[in-house]
Amino acid sequence: MAAAALLRGAAPGCGGPAWSWRLRAAPRRRLAHSGCCQGADSASGATWACFLLGERALVRVRGPDSAPFLLGLLTNELPLPGPAAGEASTSARAGYAHFLNVQGRTLYDVILYGLPERSGEQPTFLLECDSSVVDALQRHLLLHKIRRKVTVEPCPELRVWAVLPRAPGEAGGAVPPRKTAECADILTPDPRTACMGWRLLSQDEGSALVPGGRLGDLQDYHRHRYQQGVPEGVHDLPPGVALPLESNLAFMNGISFTKGCYIGQELTARTHHMGVIRKRLFPVQFSGAVPGGGIAPGAAVLTESGQAAGKYRAGLGDVGLALLRSEKIKGPLHIRTSESGLVALTASVPDWWPTATK
Repeated sequence: MAAAALLRGAAPGCGGPAWSWRLRAAPRRRLAHSGCCQGADSASGATWACFLLGERALVRVRGPDSAPFLLGLLTNELPLPGPAAGEASTSARAGYAHFLNVQGRTLYDVILYGLPERSGEQPTFLLECDSSVVDALQRHLLLHKIRRKVTVEPCPELRVWAVLPRAPGEAGGAVPPRKTAECADILTPDPRTACMGWRLLSQDEGSALVPGGRLGDLQDYHRHRYQQGVPEGVHDLPPGVALPLESNLAFMNGISFTKGCYIGQELTARTHHMGVIRKRLFPVQFSGAVPGGGIAPGAAVLTESGQAAGKYRAGLGDVGLALLRSEKIKGPLHIRTSESGLVALTASVPDWWPTATK
């Protein structure tokens, strides 16, 4: 087998197939800032930025009942493994979903990886979640396990990476990255939107991940994510507070309105069929000086006349997310800081959202 096989076909869009590779374990190596991957050109710069997501962790769910067990808890269908384009072997696939509470509010946002079944192995899924809620997610799963034949356990041996083109704005149309023989266990497009690039699960602390790649600054990843309006983790999606449709779960391919029942489905389905979602998470950018301590989560966002437009959710520097009323986003907006100052901000509609929402 060639050391680097190019993923065939165009870059996946929203809802497209998630091709991936599953490789044998490689010796652990550390990733240097100067060049993380085979083929990196120190003169012209790397093609890919590889971000180690230390605040993301994995939980493994395996067993003969793992699929029906998860279907009863998640907002989406499961990403069942299948053959990649031009490949005879079965590959892992990724999907996006939320766990909800009985009131229909988000508890945990997860990226799911359906792993290929090998001879003698049980069906296995990996759940990527915020590392601060790994224990809470395991308790949530065990609470609903009852008599299901499933095993729930952490998966600390794999690390989560994000892979983006060095120019992140090109992620939606970039040629897919290639694997190397010393690379990761799983490489798959981010299932939320093509502009978020690829997800990589690796046993390595930083061996050759993809040819032409370098270790990226984690703040650059989060800035790109906020600019694209993609929430991730408990700061952007506070457990028991965030509503899935207001959090754009449908835009991020994270919900099925035709699957069977799951916890929290009633309110979510009713909101969808009513067809009225008055508030959404929008990406925002501050145009004024931001206080040294940042903007407090939950700070009121006001219109020019002082009317309430929504609330600030989370961010990094001059970019972030705010839950805003859709009819208020086109006018001037501001936040009143604790020092009695005003910070102006602008809300935008991401290019990758459905046209009907713009």
